[in-house]
Amino acid sequence: MNPLDMIVVFPAAPSPDLARTLDLGGFRWKAVGSADEANKAEPQAGWGGAVISVDEDAEAGWAFARSLRKRDNPIESVMLLLSGAQLGDLELRDDLFDDFCMTPFHPRELEARLRHMFSRSTGSTARADLVEHSGLVLNLETYQATFNGAPLDLTFMEYELRRLRAKLGEEHANLIQTVRSVGYRFGQTRWGS
Repeated sequence: MNPLDMIVVFPAAPSPDLARTLDLGGFRWKAVGSADEANKAEPQAGWGGAVISVDEDAEAGWAFARSLRKRDNPIESVMLLLSGAQLGDLELRDDLFDDFCMTPFHPRELEARLRHMFSRSTGSTARADLVEHSGLVLNLETYQATFNGAPLDLTFMEYELRRLRAKLGEEHANLIQTVRSVGYRFGQTRWGS
C-alpha cells in the first residue's frame, strides 16, 4: 500500500484503541457506517484497504465486508477484527477477508499485520506463479487464464487442462496433448513433434 492510500474503517465509531493504532502507525483512514457511505467517501484513487470490526455488530460487519468484495472494483486488502468467541464465524467466509486479528489486540501486532497485508497487495513481494506458453497464461494462485491478453472463462476442470483445447480452437489445440494412460501434457512433447 502506498503511504498516501486511505483505509476505510468500519464501524463509523471505531474503538479508541483502533483509532490510536492507525494514527500512531501513520495510516490515513476514514471511518464509515455503511457501504453507501464508503462509496461516497471513497478517494479518487480508491481505497487502499479496509479494517472491519465484527466484534460489536457482527451482522453489519459481515455485510460491510461482503459489499466491499462484491463491488465492481473490489477492495483487495481486508482486515477483520473479531473476538475469540467469533472464530467459528470465519469458516466459509474466507473470501471476505485477507487477514484477521483477535480483540483485544496488541497495537504492535495489528500494525504489523496491516503492514504485511498491504505489502502483499501492492506487489512488493514476488510475482504470482504464472505459466506462460504461446500466448496462454495460467495464474496458478488465482486459477485465472488469459489467451493473447483476453481472459478465458474456464471452469475448474477446464483450468485443469481437460477441455481447454476446445476453447483455444483448432489452431492452438496442439498446446494440450493427450498422453495415453496418463492424462494431458502442456506445451511441446519431449521429442519436439
